[in-house]
Amino acid sequence: MTAPRPGPATGADTDVGLLSPVRAGTPAETTTSDTAWLQAMLDAEAALARAQARLGTVPPDAAGAITAAARAEHFDVRALALAARETANPVVGLVAALTAHLDRQSAAEYVHRGSTSQDILDTAMMLVAARTLAPLRADLLRTADALARLAAAHRDTVIAGRTLALHAVPTTFGLKAAGWRHGLLDSVQRIDRLLDGGLPVSLGGAAGTLGGYLEYARTASALDTEEFHDRLAAAFAAETGLAAPLLPWHALRTPVADLGAVLAHTTGTLGKFAADVLLLARTETAEAAEPAPSGRGASSAMPHKRNPVLATLIRSAALTVPALAAVLAQALVTEEERSAGVWHSEWHALRECLRLAGGAAHTAVELAEGLQPDPDRMRANLALTGSGIVTERIAAVLAPHLGKTAARRLLTEAAATAHTTGTDLSATLTDLLTTTLSGTTDLTPEHLRDLLEPAQYTGVAGPLTDRALKRGASTR
Repeated sequence: MTAPRPGPATGADTDVGLLSPVRAGTPAETTTSDTAWLQAMLDAEAALARAQARLGTVPPDAAGAITAAARAEHFDVRALALAARETANPVVGLVAALTAHLDRQSAAEYVHRGSTSQDILDTAMMLVAARTLAPLRADLLRTADALARLAAAHRDTVIAGRTLALHAVPTTFGLKAAGWRHGLLDSVQRIDRLLDGGLPVSLGGAAGTLGGYLEYARTASALDTEEFHDRLAAAFAAETGLAAPLLPWHALRTPVADLGAVLAHTTGTLGKFAADVLLLARTETAEAAEPAPSGRGASSAMPHKRNPVLATLIRSAALTVPALAAVLAQALVTEEERSAGVWHSEWHALRECLRLAGGAAHTAVELAEGLQPDPDRMRANLALTGSGIVTERIAAVLAPHLGKTAARRLLTEAAATAHTTGTDLSATLTDLLTTTLSGTTDLTPEHLRDLLEPAQYTGVAGPLTDRALKRGASTR
């Protein structure tokens, strides 16, 4: 029997996040939806009309009428999407629909006056980014606050430091949490640079010369066209809340590439947090656990499992966004005054970057606020190597007596013997040292036991945690 083929997609059954649960139901999903993009394009059209009205090239009543009409609920987003197949971008159909909506008003002739599709879509892109980055930033700060509390509470909670997946030397859970927080605050700083002047309006006209805008200005008034382009850019920026660019950027895609880089960094810092939690939560490790409301993390096959869902979702975003950001970086290599296909490739990639980064940041709040460290299990795991985790320290103590190379060799032999025989490293070392040093050192068995205590060999983990916690979030 042949399976039924699905019919054409409708606005109600297009992408609802079924295969992207990290962003489903989060603020980023709302701010990047098709309706949100449509509203952003309408906002750009309305803001442009108001900016031109400020300068006397569009009647204020017309700008008011365009603004009133520029509401997404007045338009069929699916119909606009289908119409975009005929023009390769959604703005052409939108301008026609907005003009038709104003057909019986004199304002209709002032829609999109002197503009081009890229001015509107690129400005809308920056508006969508700004509207997504604001709640994303708030989620990062909330996560950072939760991690600060964990770092302070566990400043001196000793845990095995691991390198290449194996025990290395002791560290503290507080320093680990402080490191997660530090990465997130680095991301906040980068987001702040975007929100403080890094998201510009697009204003270039057909080929980046603003020729259409200037010509309409000449016909509307005796305005000094020598300064008109700067005044129009400033007015457009003021109406949108975005920045005024130094140059039209139709073919200078730095603002979009910068967005991709910041979003990749953000999901990367979130992904570091998530990856560590995934390892800490392993059955064999069990040094931390995710919050687990009833039903969270259930397996379809194994009733005993409680999967680390939150960290998994965050990590999925962290692995995906850099690949999408690479598309945005490649779009820097565009041609002439407007690209065929390069510009178009940015739209989906940027939206997914915003969605995934926003979803990951929102998910991280719950993970950080509900993370459950287990200091007892951390301590138990430290004992797995029988004090071998502090052999670096003993090697340093013995180096003045034996030389660095000989001390390292002796510790390697002692650790191997203790592991093979199942004896305590302290006893093995005492025997070796008695033979090797022949009374040339006052390293007693009691002193040796103190040196082998992991909690006494965390370096400056505590002061480093204190230093990290003094770092506040940047203010805008």
